Amino acid sequence: MPTVFRFGAFRVVIYPNDHRPPHVHVMGNGVEAVFQLCCPDGPVELRQNYGFSRRDLAEIAAKLGENLEILCKAWERIHGL
Repeated sequence: MPTVFRFGAFRVVIYPNDHRPPHVHVMGNGVEAVFQLCCPDGPVELRQNYGFSRRDLAEIAAKLGENLEILCKAWERIHGL
């Protein structure tokens, strides 16, 4: 599972054989969340949360939104689109 981005205690992962629509898994401190990227223009949307606090989710969504172009390109590169 390629880590495509890191910030703070979090890592952003795109699974190579994962399904559409483009999304990322964010992991850190023993918890995980899944965010749809809504490429190419966003906004990033929370799809599933497995333990992050609301505060962490807001921070993560903001950081993913700031890096949306990079993340969308990583999804395309990994999935060959």
